[in-house]
Amino acid sequence: MLRPALRAVKPLRASAVAPRARTFTSTRHVRNEGPSLNSLDTFSDEEQMLRESVQRFATDIVGPKVREMDEKEQMDPTVVKGLFEQGLMGIETSAEHGGAESSFTSAIIAIEELAKVDPSVSVMCDVHNTLVNTIFRKYATKEQQDKWLPQLSENKLGSFCLSESASGSDAFALQTRAKKDGDHWIINGSKMWITNSYEAEIFLIFANIDPSKGYKGITCFVATKDMGIQIAKKEQKLGIRASSTCTLNFDDLKVPAANVIGGEGLGYKLAIEILNEGRIGIAAQMLGLAQGAFNAAVPYTYSRSQFGQPVGTFQGMAFQIAQAAIDIETARLLTYNAARRKEEGKSFTKEAAMAKYWSSVIAQRVSGQAIEWTGGVGFTRETGIEKFWRDSKIGAIYEGTSNIQLQTIAKFIQKEYS
Repeated sequence: MLRPALRAVKPLRASAVAPRARTFTSTRHVRNEGPSLNSLDTFSDEEQMLRESVQRFATDIVGPKVREMDEKEQMDPTVVKGLFEQGLMGIETSAEHGGAESSFTSAIIAIEELAKVDPSVSVMCDVHNTLVNTIFRKYATKEQQDKWLPQLSENKLGSFCLSESASGSDAFALQTRAKKDGDHWIINGSKMWITNSYEAEIFLIFANIDPSKGYKGITCFVATKDMGIQIAKKEQKLGIRASSTCTLNFDDLKVPAANVIGGEGLGYKLAIEILNEGRIGIAAQMLGLAQGAFNAAVPYTYSRSQFGQPVGTFQGMAFQIAQAAIDIETARLLTYNAARRKEEGKSFTKEAAMAKYWSSVIAQRVSGQAIEWTGGVGFTRETGIEKFWRDSKIGAIYEGTSNIQLQTIAKFIQKEYS
């Protein structure tokens, strides 16, 4: 049974929005009862309202700032503030903790819609929701949730700190160490390629408290920037340049013992489970990116004429556009199938890997074609189409490379058929 809506949908204004305002209802998605089955592109009224709300925010607030943020390689603070004010940084978080108390699919919808305009903003929202917030919601104690989730819902950006220079695909080869000192832990080491780290104020840090136990010594700690986290280097990247990616150093970082999340030695379990969910978020980001590039390029092909007809009507071009539309739709179905399976409590690791892999492939393919469809205009930075192509490459790398996804899928197939 649907709960009464906790947030009313209001028209988006370009001007500042009052804190805690939400632009979508918080009612959870509930499947129709009875024998009828829904298609994968069937969404509840609440989810559709969310999609429309995020579309307006992305178009009206994010859109005018995309090129400037990319050129400066910096997220505009008003965009970050807007994400919080629109309720997009606590989508699954309970109303008790200042969130929208909505569904996982709602988070995927928001990530997809933001990526149609700017994948950099999309990944900020993605990591904050599907990784950081989810760890607190699933593994933190009631006291930890009461302390941290309201901050993460209202105004403080979160960062997920796992990767290191020697620990990428092999996430559990990390060298960051934590040593108990009375009622505190002392953390030493460094992290690399950490998303959101320049703007973040709350960090989930994975460190090993007992290297003799291997990955079973890995533990998750929550720390704040003012505890002494050092932002050592901000990477200059090919794409998603407005999204911060930094190296972090921990030099005798003192963290209260109460800030252990999920229990000592259980960090590996948290990371594995959370990254499976996070891969659906990356799939949604790549899906939105592909659709954004398609939306930007296809109209041009019907307005640009050569040899007496629009270039998009030539068979060679028309077939490419048709194939791209099919590819995007397959990525969409894989992504939302994985999201729905996760919501329904079914296994979704293989489906998440498939969605993440294929959406990354399609994002690169379609965004590259979009440049070709628009010719010289698409090759310039003025249209923003080339930015989609630059942004697409990261999809094959972070939260598990494409080869890691294929390896995961292959293991499931081997288990099923051998």
